[in-house]
Amino acid sequence: MGGLIRALLALGLGVLGSLLVRLIGGPANEPEQGGWRMLSGPDLR
Repeated sequence: MGGLIRALLALGLGVLGSLLVRLIGGPANEPEQGGWRMLSGPDLR
């Protein structure tokens, strides 16, 4: 059960992150790549 909750949290954070990146960075950041890749990569900076 905890794994499901963790997955949902990761998904939600990814969506929020992609929205933030789209708002801040604009089209340079390619939102099609999927927002929740940011959890496993340093491409936030």
